[in-house]
Amino acid sequence: MNIVIAGGTGYVGKNLTTALTNNGHNVYILTRNPDQHHNQEKVTYIGWLNEEYQPEQQLPDIDAIVNLAGDSLFGYWTKTKKDKIFQSRINATYALIDLIKKMNTKPEVLINASAVGYFGTSQDQTFTEFSEEKGNDFLAEVTQAWEQTAVEARSYGVRTVIARLGVILGKEGALPLMAMPFRLFVGGKIGSGKQWVSWIHIDDVVGLILFAIHNKEVNKAFHLTSPQPVQNKALARTLGIVLHRPNWFPTPTFLLKTVLGDMSILVVDGQKVLPEKAMDLGYEFNFPTIEMALNKIYE
Repeated sequence: MNIVIAGGTGYVGKNLTTALTNNGHNVYILTRNPDQHHNQEKVTYIGWLNEEYQPEQQLPDIDAIVNLAGDSLFGYWTKTKKDKIFQSRINATYALIDLIKKMNTKPEVLINASAVGYFGTSQDQTFTEFSEEKGNDFLAEVTQAWEQTAVEARSYGVRTVIARLGVILGKEGALPLMAMPFRLFVGGKIGSGKQWVSWIHIDDVVGLILFAIHNKEVNKAFHLTSPQPVQNKALARTLGIVLHRPNWFPTPTFLLKTVLGDMSILVVDGQKVLPEKAMDLGYEFNFPTIEMALNKIYE
């Protein structure tokens, strides 16, 4: 298969590219700076998001597009940072819709990233792909606009999957930051510890994207989360055990809100999200429990 990845140089994109090429697929990574990358066997970098680039003229017939593009959520959320988070996702997705429009042969599927933040935060509700509740905070607004833009691909006959990602656990991303206090012997739960963490191991992120590409029954919203979300206090306890560190020092919520500003919503609040479609369609998780995931990462 020929597969396009937007945002292919990020953590998820790099892992997905490795999995695809190992399975014999050709990957075309869309980037603003193709000259800064070297093509490899089965990996080609294609320029886009600039008037000088015309990716539709460089690409062969494409079977699937995976959109992971967007400015990182990490960093203090100033107004400028929020604008970058929002606009980078919307602009990249519009560019992909335009690319699909120009393609003579349309891809079979678009896998468009989103996030479980779509639902807002809650300590007592459980959300599946069939939940109709929507949040009203910044992340919810971003993901709702992002998803609304992506579904325009359906007007070109493209199966469109909205891949709502949970907190990705792996060697990069959020986990090293979460683990740092434990490594310094000052780890513990955050606030009450009752907030839910809908997490997923990086290997299952890749596995579910591949599953969505190949399984035509996967459509519309699709949750990329573990079937066993945990509360923050359970995550902290497991991190302490795996890292052989104490779990004695709870972090006050007000401290994180002071230090991180609005970005604190990523760690202070949460939501309990289940991957109902993946379970119903028979996807077998590599790491269904937090203990399995953390032990693998820190083995």
